[in-house]
Amino acid sequence: MSLALSLMGAAMRPLVRRVMGRAQDPQRMRRQLELAARLWFREVPHALYLATAYRSDEAMPALWVSSGAVTSDKVLLYLHGGGYLAGSTETHKRLVARLCRMTGMRAFLPEYRLAPENPLPAALQDAEAAFLHLTERGYRPSDIVIGGDSAGGGLALSLLSRLCLLDQRPAACFAWSPFCDQRFSGRSVTENSRRDHFFPGDRVTDLADMVLGDLSPDDPRASPLYADFPQPPPVLLQVSDSEILRDDAVRMAERLKRAGGAAELQVWPNAPHVWQIFDGWFPEARAAIGETARFIRCHDSQ
Repeated sequence: MSLALSLMGAAMRPLVRRVMGRAQDPQRMRRQLELAARLWFREVPHALYLATAYRSDEAMPALWVSSGAVTSDKVLLYLHGGGYLAGSTETHKRLVARLCRMTGMRAFLPEYRLAPENPLPAALQDAEAAFLHLTERGYRPSDIVIGGDSAGGGLALSLLSRLCLLDQRPAACFAWSPFCDQRFSGRSVTENSRRDHFFPGDRVTDLADMVLGDLSPDDPRASPLYADFPQPPPVLLQVSDSEILRDDAVRMAERLKRAGGAAELQVWPNAPHVWQIFDGWFPEARAAIGETARFIRCHDSQ
């Protein structure tokens, strides 16, 4: 672990946990994430953001993202995190631009409807619509790599299940610190309740109450850990050993392997939840994005 990560993590843990331990208002959470993105998330050289839209139950905003030369015919469909309550194209565009720069790919970064105003499965319906939008633009399913972070990582895996069931498999999928189990049944929820940099373990049921709506916590549309994945494409999962969501990724990898898939699980030591978003602050963030770019390039020509 680098000195920069150690120092930043030590400073971050008490402050962010205090904020998250008291968070109640989704609107305030959205403003806090937007502010953090402006202040802390580093811009990427030659990043290009082109505003667009796609059609779900309503017109939804999105960004085309690139950085530098586009050398791949494939496209990234990136689903942002934020606990299904927050996040937007603005909060995640720089992170996506870094991944674009390291893969030579364009990315489609859609917004999706947020809870509690629009509980699940609204976000999944929008993610499916975004995938359909890409196919209508001429991309084959095998030309698309899907991925995301936190809730967006879980959403990418729920979308992957739907696409496998429809025989519309993408080229590959990646998920950073994915949120896969609305039952919060993994041992790491309690084991890492004090170690997690962001989330106190005793607040997890509050989140589920806000995002599930009428869905059961083990509904595959909300919890991909309980979904079916017939003949899944390759999947990369990255998680920190100190997260309460550690076991979501560990069990997800096991489930994909039982389904016959090639699931690569990377467990990083003592990093914050979705540490990739701190690209430019400590080397582990760039290294994790680099590992993801390597994984994507391995499946770029297939």
